[in-house]
Amino acid sequence: MTQPFYVSPEQVMKDKSDYARKGIARGRSVLTLAYGDGILFVGENPSNALHKISEIYDRIAFAAVGKYNEFENLRLAGVRYADLRGYQYDRRDVTSRGLANAYAQTLGTIFTESGKPYEVELVVAEVGERTADDQLYRLTYDGSVAEEHGFVVMGGNSEPISNYVKERHDPGAALDVVLQLGVTALSQGPDGTSRTISADDLEAAVLDRTRPRRAFQRLVGARLERLLGVEAPSA
Repeated sequence: MTQPFYVSPEQVMKDKSDYARKGIARGRSVLTLAYGDGILFVGENPSNALHKISEIYDRIAFAAVGKYNEFENLRLAGVRYADLRGYQYDRRDVTSRGLANAYAQTLGTIFTESGKPYEVELVVAEVGERTADDQLYRLTYDGSVAEEHGFVVMGGNSEPISNYVKERHDPGAALDVVLQLGVTALSQGPDGTSRTISADDLEAAVLDRTRPRRAFQRLVGARLERLLGVEAPSA
């Protein structure tokens, strides 16, 4: 009688982690950065239809990297969670912390109980009335959740991007300054080189604390180019 093949639980978890990390690293990076009037999200995404950055509720947004169909399922689940909680209780009871906890439970269950983990990394952000009230939560493929401050870099070539932002980011700066910093950081290569990313290849949005109730707004077209300092072509 042959002996059954045995793999230790530690090795199984390690293999799952390696698999998920490799999948996430293949995607293009997304940055979440605080600025004076709110929170900015920016990432390289040439698609106009498949969004990595989305609104969840009044003052809450979601950004993700990794496998699109998996993080899209999570986004939809988050919208349903927020809508149901806001309807059953009060709109003020929908918080980024509650949403992050729900995502953490879902991702943790998938990681431990399914054969394949989700290849995703998420940020759940909520803009407050003051900068000190802003909240950023980063969630990884295994359900780990961490509260972040100032900025978050996810996916792709994250280390040089993170180092570049860490040295230069001012969370009280104006939106155009922080956006230009984010785009320059995204262009940094692992070997110290940089490249040019056009406005057409960017996906950008903000949670703007100065907006009345729904703080989320996409940055597109002429406004995005103006914030990037791109000169309009002369007539």
